[in-house]
Amino acid sequence: MKTQSETLTLDLIETTRQNLNFAELLKLKTDKELNWKENSESWSVLECLEHLNLYGHFYIPEIEKTILNSKQKSDEEFKSGILGNYFAESMLPKQKLNKMKTFKDKNPLNSILDRNVIDEFINQQIETIDLLNKSKGVSLNKNKVKITLTKWIKLKLGDTFRFVINHNIRHIKQIENNIKTQTASR
Repeated sequence: MKTQSETLTLDLIETTRQNLNFAELLKLKTDKELNWKENSESWSVLECLEHLNLYGHFYIPEIEKTILNSKQKSDEEFKSGILGNYFAESMLPKQKLNKMKTFKDKNPLNSILDRNVIDEFINQQIETIDLLNKSKGVSLNKNKVKITLTKWIKLKLGDTFRFVINHNIRHIKQIENNIKTQTASR
């Protein structure tokens, strides 16, 4: 994937704003609706958000550190790496949401959660927008970010943003499906 760096950043900011706005609407739901699950193995709305928060705890500081320590100025064009593009694209939801295994430490199944999970997600989206704005001055190609999978692999900063934001899109879709199923089961 090849795109203008500025276009990519603006698109990611817009998507993150949409995710933030969606999360704001979740505040209108009752606690019962936020904790509803189709079955014992599925995630509630709050569990989906908590999963994203757990990833945010890792990626937001890593991205921030990469931007702050960058000596590489911004590029006109962003060219996705093979691995980075694969990870970013694999996060996007398919027609029928494909199930993926998650790391045990990122699995909030059966956690006791409250509405603070929504606020934390919203704050992480605000931080992500701030980091995307700060990234406009650095290279999305040459700066690399550690990933949760292994410390041996680093992804381009642009691919890391794409991965994290696509991961958010994936679970927002899961939340939408949860709400649809919940409404249909009434």
